[in-house]
Amino acid sequence: MVDNVIKSEEEWKKELTPEEYRIARQAGTERAFANAYWDNHDKGTYNCKCCGTALFASDTKFESGTGWPSFFDAVSKDNVKLVSDNSLMMERIEVRCARCDAHLGHLFDDGPKPTGQRYCMNSASMQFKKQ
Repeated sequence: MVDNVIKSEEEWKKELTPEEYRIARQAGTERAFANAYWDNHDKGTYNCKCCGTALFASDTKFESGTGWPSFFDAVSKDNVKLVSDNSLMMERIEVRCARCDAHLGHLFDDGPKPTGQRYCMNSASMQFKKQ
């Protein structure tokens, strides 16, 4: 992992679209089945939209039926950080980029083998790099 990326809110607003900013920097959520990567089946890597850090490989993506891109594992546990999220009156695990602290989505324990985990991510927080 390289050095952390730290920018002001104004810098982020200049670099991201309003929707990307709302989701990645303000922990928003995009609509299910109406986002860029929920139905993407190309081979490649999903990188952080804010800093370019590799997050998920296409060979760990699976059809969760939720309408968001879902993965059973991260490229590296060092590239994501897990944070307790008690918003919306429920206990969840938020997934953030370890390098720039962008909100990516949430982690659930209802995924397929081999990990049994489901990283339920927002497309707006990621950029797909086709292989």
